[in-house]
Amino acid sequence: MTPTSSPTNPAPRRLFVDINADLGEGAGSDAELMPLVTSANIACGAHAGDEASMREAVSLALRHGVALGAHPGFADRQNFGRRELPVSPAGAASLVSAQVGALALIAAGSGATLTHVKPHGALYAIASRDRAIADAIAGAVFQSDPRLILVGLSGGRLLEAGRARGLRVASEAFADRSYEPDGSLTPRGIPGALLASPGAALEQAVRLLERGTVLARGGTEVPVEADTLCIHGDGPHALELARKLRAALAAAGFGARPLASFLR
Repeated sequence: MTPTSSPTNPAPRRLFVDINADLGEGAGSDAELMPLVTSANIACGAHAGDEASMREAVSLALRHGVALGAHPGFADRQNFGRRELPVSPAGAASLVSAQVGALALIAAGSGATLTHVKPHGALYAIASRDRAIADAIAGAVFQSDPRLILVGLSGGRLLEAGRARGLRVASEAFADRSYEPDGSLTPRGIPGALLASPGAALEQAVRLLERGTVLARGGTEVPVEADTLCIHGDGPHALELARKLRAALAAAGFGARPLASFLR
């Protein structure tokens, strides 16, 4: 991972941030979550979802004025796309192209367009550290639509690849995930990888925006840039966290805005 600032020189305080959630994954809370976010990452039928769920998610997003994004991942439903599978750059590009194209077609049928792409699960993790895979994904996104915003882990290779390809990129941080001292996310198999308490997630989110840092496992202060904050739609406290996060950010003086309104 590549630091974006340092604990002694943290990223500047933002007055607004995008709030995104991974939706269309069958968690059952999409209708309640959608009004609380500014961007929706919609599963495209590989790790989860199908044509009907994509149409429903697009309709919900349009109803609430939420930005539409594709959430492509490995076609591994048994493991919800969270198991790392062998993949070549060409294979990664094919996964992204097919899934972005499928959702874009459904969105167009409703008179809408996609604004961003955020890889899912294991594909996201691989692209965050493997530049060849990141380059392939960035190329596939650019070929799909060069106006799309590519969302990736703060400090990760996917953002580097997106910038090199000429895409707008959004640095993502996580309210409900633990971090490692190198700025990567704690692997899900390690206890504490998910912040089980909404209070802990809220504290981390506010710290991210006010200080530009998180406290990694072991207490190390790590710089993390946040254009967008993620709430996992399948999390056990997703709805409670989303409601409290909006309230806490407002109380701390932060607004919520979709990425396209401030990324240039």
